[in-house]
Amino acid sequence: QVQLKESGGGSVQAGGSLRLSCIHSEFVHPYNCLSWFRQSPGKEHEGVASIEVGVGGRDSYYSDSAKGRFTITRDNAKNTVYLQMTRLRPEDTGIYSCAARVDGFCLNERLQKPDEFSYWGQGTQVSVSL
Repeated sequence: QVQLKESGGGSVQAGGSLRLSCIHSEFVHPYNCLSWFRQSPGKEHEGVASIEVGVGGRDSYYSDSAKGRFTITRDNAKNTVYLQMTRLRPEDTGIYSCAARVDGFCLNERLQKPDEFSYWGQGTQVSVSL
């Protein structure tokens, strides 16, 4: 069982920045994938960024909206994955959740989809106002 807990959400004005953290339990498998998803009211989970976590893992993937503004990184020693968000826009508003799959790296070298993950955190709210 993998446990995930997000933190770092809050309310900011457009153009501001936030750093989200996802602390995860120790991964037993050497190859894993962790992603950040956003869910806005009335919408499905939308992929934001994915990153490989584990032996030799280094690749990361972003949505078109996140490219150039968001950066996903990991600290293996702290079992933590971060999402640094800059130049935030009102449309970035939503609940940000991290999700993990522990049976291999991210699939097909691309941003991952929600149904590709078995383990989810509770989420943290991000609100961006004009």
